[in-house]
Amino acid sequence: MPYAVVTGASQGMGKVIAEKLLNEGFSIAVCARNQRKLSENLASWKKQFPGRQIISRATDLSKKEEVSAFGDLVLADFPGIDILVNNAGTYLPGNLADEPDGLLETLTSTNLYSAYWLTRKLLPAFISKQAGHIFNMCSVASLKAYPNGGAYSISKYALMGFSENLREELRPFNIKVTSICPGATYTPSWEGSGVATERIMEANDVAAMLFSAYLLSPQACVETLIMRPVKGDL
Repeated sequence: MPYAVVTGASQGMGKVIAEKLLNEGFSIAVCARNQRKLSENLASWKKQFPGRQIISRATDLSKKEEVSAFGDLVLADFPGIDILVNNAGTYLPGNLADEPDGLLETLTSTNLYSAYWLTRKLLPAFISKQAGHIFNMCSVASLKAYPNGGAYSISKYALMGFSENLREELRPFNIKVTSICPGATYTPSWEGSGVATERIMEANDVAAMLFSAYLLSPQACVETLIMRPVKGDL
């Protein structure tokens, strides 16, 4: 049985990716800050996928000790890891000149450090297998500056840099690293925004492309996957 780890999986893109992997036969380990939503998902998934092993832990991924505890749980319960999806992230708008003090630190902790800490924790499991696939959920904000991007865009640029350095380090071990850069994708954060759902992508689109990249031959790697609504960025 294949095994996957997905962060930020209580709702939105992370939840959809987790469900895609369950549908494809994976056992999964998931984490997020919202215990209530995690518990609701866990109850539903256990009914829908009775043959799967599912690990679920409430985790504040901006705190190194909590990331480490989640990683320890995964390493203790899973015999190996085939996919890691560093999806956890948060968006707060701002301009560098006047955004709140501390915003860069807050966003960097969640959007970058969480992926760095968890990946380092789990890397021995990948290296021992000489195989595996790590997906880092970047953004079109990782590629191009835009108004009101501020600290968020900086954190996403940094995540792209982490992905590219990680890929180079892991090539000798046959471990793939893919940066996924979605544009506007409908998740609960868009509810009440007034943007029509048909104007932006579906979370299922991202999950489908992630799994398609995973299914390539062992010698092929999608390094950067860029997705935008057909009508362009908002």
